[in-house]
Amino acid sequence: MSTAPLIPSDLKRGREVVLTLEAFADRGKSLARVAGPDGGRGYVVFVAGAVPGDRVRARVIKRKKGFAEARLLEVLEGSDLRTEPRCEYFDACGGCKWQHVQYPAQLAMKGEAAVSALTRAGLDLGAADVRPPMGAADHDGSGGVYFYRNKMEFSFSAMRWLTDWEIASGEAHDKDFALGLHVPGRFDKVLDLKACYLQSEWSARLVNGVRAFAKRHHWAPLHPREHSGYLKILGLRTPAHTDDKMVNLVTSHYDEERMAAFADFLKADFPEVTTLVNTINSGVAQTAYGEAVHTIFGPGLVRDRIGPHTFEIASNAFFQTNTVAAEALYAVAKDFASLQPTDVVYDLYCGAGTISLFVADAVEKVVGVELVEEAVENARASAEANGVDNCTFVAGDMLELFKPELIDEHGRPDVLIVDPPRAGMHPKVVGQIAHLRPERIVYVSCNPQTQARDLAMLQEAAAYTIEAVQPVDMFPHTHHVESVVGLRLA
Repeated sequence: MSTAPLIPSDLKRGREVVLTLEAFADRGKSLARVAGPDGGRGYVVFVAGAVPGDRVRARVIKRKKGFAEARLLEVLEGSDLRTEPRCEYFDACGGCKWQHVQYPAQLAMKGEAAVSALTRAGLDLGAADVRPPMGAADHDGSGGVYFYRNKMEFSFSAMRWLTDWEIASGEAHDKDFALGLHVPGRFDKVLDLKACYLQSEWSARLVNGVRAFAKRHHWAPLHPREHSGYLKILGLRTPAHTDDKMVNLVTSHYDEERMAAFADFLKADFPEVTTLVNTINSGVAQTAYGEAVHTIFGPGLVRDRIGPHTFEIASNAFFQTNTVAAEALYAVAKDFASLQPTDVVYDLYCGAGTISLFVADAVEKVVGVELVEEAVENARASAEANGVDNCTFVAGDMLELFKPELIDEHGRPDVLIVDPPRAGMHPKVVGQIAHLRPERIVYVSCNPQTQARDLAMLQEAAAYTIEAVQPVDMFPHTHHVESVVGLRLA
């Protein structure tokens, strides 16, 4: 293979090339730069699975005017940033794409990604307190980088994906039943996971037990192409600060006899389970949401603590999936808000009210707004259970609710805390915020790209200054990063 410097015309689809990776890129990829037509090195090749400092052999799979993508074939010389992945399913599973990268390097990349998203959007950070990224907390003896999730959803499938090492073993495998995680980019294929380092060792044992139970009783998993089968999702909630444990079995229909048998199995083999719910999803989509939820035993919810407050969490309610990191995240948001005892705070996209309750002791009043009615019910129940009487929660679509009528009823906010979904805020909501002009805004985001877009729109409409930026890592071994930005009206 030629070692001459590559130019874009060399990067034909299907061609094998040798590349030296120079930097991390978006969504967990790394990039190499090659010579452009003008002799500069401005043309970029993205390689998933590579690490800056690697020298690799790769195959070009896509070529565009400004960049190309290549699939990693072989690491010729490994980077000093590499480490040995802990999980045997790493090469095939999409759950922990960065287990092969040393954690300090992961953390540095996440901080850079959060800040660069803001600067690329044209936002001025010159006077801002841009803080180093906050890493995973040491709460389980592994630095918080394994077993950190309190919620997992494992998929059933009649179309099992075999790993390379499973094929090479020569053993016979049941390819008609899988319980695990989807192969990246495949809605139909599922890895049959016997181990997973995201939630807990107990969760992995339970997954293996449920698989054996279902196969023993000949319960059919979902066939994603034929849309048949009884079993769809196994959802597990294991709170960090209580002993509660929820199993949510998502099925295509309700079967009382089967549920009774499954409940007996859990009580006998996994007595730690405190509640079992059966979500009915008769639709085509393989999700943990459905048209009905049956509580088979227990209260139908679990409890977890963030700060001094205990929260009730239903099977389909949003709750931060890394409890310990969420505490750190909320502490940053509270600090950035510069709260005063007379403040009225609006918490938009409040979910189960975790941020609302976290800041309530420092202010006069908190108004939480959330689309999902069940989450609002959880928020109200948690406020009552914790003796918090200065929080009001309103259910409805943000675009319809966040209008002058809401302000007239609950008062003008001094502080606005927003924590929207990955898609960010609707432009009209950004416009409503700009029109309202609260003195302080704290924007918490799981997607720095949409956060930067929204903040750029906000600054176009109102004179807000970015005071502080804090990236927070809640999901080690992934490219995801939370970004907290504090703003003040100029």
